[in-house]
Amino acid sequence: MNSDEKEDCECAPPQAETSPAGGPYREYEEPEIENPEASRMKRAAAKHLIERYYHQLTEGCGNESCSNSWCASSVGFNRMDNNAAAVKALELYKVNAKLCDPHPSKKVTASAHLDSSAHSNSASSNRKSNHKDVHSVRDNFKDVNYLTEEKVYEILDICGEKEDYSPLIRVIGRVFSSAEGLVQSFRRSKPHTKEELKSLQGKDEDKDEDEKEAAACSATAMEEDSPASSSSRLGEGSSGENDVQKLAPDEVSVDIEAVRRVYERLLSNEKIEAAFLNALVYLSPNVECDLTYHNVYSRDPNYLNLFVIVMENSNLHSPEYLEIALPQFCKAMSKLPLPAQAKLACLWSHYGAEQIQRMVETFQQLITYKVISNEFNSRNLVNDDDAVVAATKCLKIVYYANVLGGDLDMEHNEDEDEEPIPESSELTLQELLGEERRNKKGPRVDPLETELGIRTNDCRRPLIAFEEFVNEPLNEVLEMDKDYTFFKVETENKFSFMTCPFILNAVTKNLGLYYDNRIRMYSERRITVLYSLVQGQQLNPYLRLKVRRDHIIDDALVRLEMIAMENPADLKKQLYVEFEGEQGVDEGGVSKEFFQLVVEEIFNPDIGMFTYDERTKLFWFNPSSFENEGQYTLIGIVLGLAIYNNCILDVHFPMVVYRKLMGKKGTFRDLADANPVLYQSLKELLEYEGSVEEDMMITFQISHTDLFGNPLMYDLRENGDKIPVTNENRKEFVAQYAEYMLNKSVEKQFKAFRRGFHMVTNESPLKYLFRPEEIELLICGSRNLDFLALEETTEYDGGYNRDSRIIKEFWETLHSFGEEQKRFFLQFTTGTDRAPVGGLGKLKMIIAKNGPDTDRLPTSHTCFNVLLLPEYSCREKLKERLLKAITYAKGFGML
Repeated sequence: MNSDEKEDCECAPPQAETSPAGGPYREYEEPEIENPEASRMKRAAAKHLIERYYHQLTEGCGNESCSNSWCASSVGFNRMDNNAAAVKALELYKVNAKLCDPHPSKKVTASAHLDSSAHSNSASSNRKSNHKDVHSVRDNFKDVNYLTEEKVYEILDICGEKEDYSPLIRVIGRVFSSAEGLVQSFRRSKPHTKEELKSLQGKDEDKDEDEKEAAACSATAMEEDSPASSSSRLGEGSSGENDVQKLAPDEVSVDIEAVRRVYERLLSNEKIEAAFLNALVYLSPNVECDLTYHNVYSRDPNYLNLFVIVMENSNLHSPEYLEIALPQFCKAMSKLPLPAQAKLACLWSHYGAEQIQRMVETFQQLITYKVISNEFNSRNLVNDDDAVVAATKCLKIVYYANVLGGDLDMEHNEDEDEEPIPESSELTLQELLGEERRNKKGPRVDPLETELGIRTNDCRRPLIAFEEFVNEPLNEVLEMDKDYTFFKVETENKFSFMTCPFILNAVTKNLGLYYDNRIRMYSERRITVLYSLVQGQQLNPYLRLKVRRDHIIDDALVRLEMIAMENPADLKKQLYVEFEGEQGVDEGGVSKEFFQLVVEEIFNPDIGMFTYDERTKLFWFNPSSFENEGQYTLIGIVLGLAIYNNCILDVHFPMVVYRKLMGKKGTFRDLADANPVLYQSLKELLEYEGSVEEDMMITFQISHTDLFGNPLMYDLRENGDKIPVTNENRKEFVAQYAEYMLNKSVEKQFKAFRRGFHMVTNESPLKYLFRPEEIELLICGSRNLDFLALEETTEYDGGYNRDSRIIKEFWETLHSFGEEQKRFFLQFTTGTDRAPVGGLGKLKMIIAKNGPDTDRLPTSHTCFNVLLLPEYSCREKLKERLLKAITYAKGFGML
């Protein structure tokens, strides 16, 4: 017996061709007997007989005049499928039914034939005949029920010599369409297994040893096919469960590099490539059934191998796969249980950016193809498309692999607030009304994120950019109001893309947040009405703020402080601002100006709550501020209210503030934008090649100045002034320096600020949907002002249209303005000088005719982004009137 034959026998005994659902002898199990050798031989004999019955039922003996009613060659035999034949073969074996001898004109089957008398008396037959059968089988490759890299190359070479690749195509079709065969394929070899094989090899082995090895091999297969051990089959011996335990959480038993080499060599042949495609179409429904109904992964963790192998096919994104094969495979893959998805994510996290990019493109192409090729609308929702939903679920696994494989910071997490945010005094009423507070469940967390023990915010830099996971065609057809409903209801029947926020752009997520905020406002309003009816108190369904323009900070903060202390739930009501002495009705525009004025006052360096860096143009918390913590809490409330009421603020914080709001501490790397001068100095310290102690003479005591220029000293370690910074401890020095500057020095101020922010947003899906950089965009809007995009989306009313003379002159005039004048125009028309999330193209501005030529100035309704423009007689007058209006605009009055 040569080494190749021995390896074949060791890993995959000759088997009948079976369906992916199982073989013809899957349910058979011989009773144990005391003699192990006799038991193995008896199992081998039984296995071969069942195989012969199976082939007799499916292929026949080849004799056209056969009279055996249980032979496919007999006249009048009713053909049956593989599963029915498998069951019948077992029944025929049990009753010792008649077994035909193969006709001389018919080739032998994949199994070596045993004499029919072996069933009752002995497992021995003519050994010379069996030996010939085995070699004939190997020529036809019908005994190949799983693949190794060597076996593929062996078959490929033989096919290449004959210039006929049909045998290889049949083998690929058989193995890659069988879940069982694919799971057993391309296993990593183990050193001890190779040594055993070498010890058994010999050039002059006699036929008795050859046959004995084959029989033992068959017996092992029968044990694997028995119900008692089917859940732990690994194809590498009988210690399946032990092998599983030896694998690390991010390891599988498949040789991934071997799979890649095989694909690279085979996919260049179009006919062979088609075999992979057809096999995947046949494989996927059976895999989906296994995962949905048979709980197969919990019984055999190596079932994950088939997904690893299929995903290495670099042609999955090609058009041929997009119609049927890939959608079916995605549906099967989406049925993987949570532990299996987590293991796949861990495995793929070790792949390079190129492989992650390929997998992302594969799923994205399927989603895009399905979105473009179908007409989705409010009646035909994209949420109901199984292929799009399944591909999105698969993309989530790749997304977390991308996060895990990136630059992670798992340690620097902010401590939770010591005191819980006080609940509304209306809680008792809600209980009486049968209402439950929504935040009892706590903030939503993705189950896969929990399983992996990772958060998106833990990733400093992913393997590939987060933007690669956003699918714009999907965002365009997604009915966000319906999707948000599915998100809140959390039914198993309806899928919400908000559960996969990585695929949504900031505009779409912002719309989902808007719906959440509005529904919460209406809910608070309804509860307030019920409360007023029960208690007989005055109805107050809004968060009303009446402020004096000249005392806006005092009035607003005092009122908000009272609300925060008495009933924080009122902060969830819709904001309604009124300026004392002005007639403006707040439909959104008055609130916008209120926030703008509050921000200007609060961030005035003269107040001393924040410091301003002229170089970075950013604000930071003043560690030596005289203001109490309550003032910072109120500022946090203002920031939360701006998000809650969909208002954009002109605030300028470094990114570390938004990371800290999302639960992460500041680290050395955050100094790059928060304090770039200090960052550069510390970076040079880390990279210094000389002696730090002798050349720089610095210690673990640092100094900085307060707002008034007074020097302050701080020991990073106890007696820090006596501890020199050396080449050995400089990393510790840098880390503690950053920890002090970004966290410890402003700990009280920031905790109060974050507490106020969470008073408004604690029940919001804000953290679930957005990353820190998106939170900044949400609060501050876009700094890129594209007025061409604004021109494209602007609508006209009152007699104006795009071709009106004055409209053309208006846009020519506006485009000629400088940057500051354009910001004045935005402030005048919309109430803020920032573009909303998504840019000015998302701003729905209306220009309405406001009478004929006149000396009156243009006016606006900032609540609705409406510009009321008289039909001025010439361009010069238009420019003069418009500039005057936007430059001196302040206050609200009734028109």
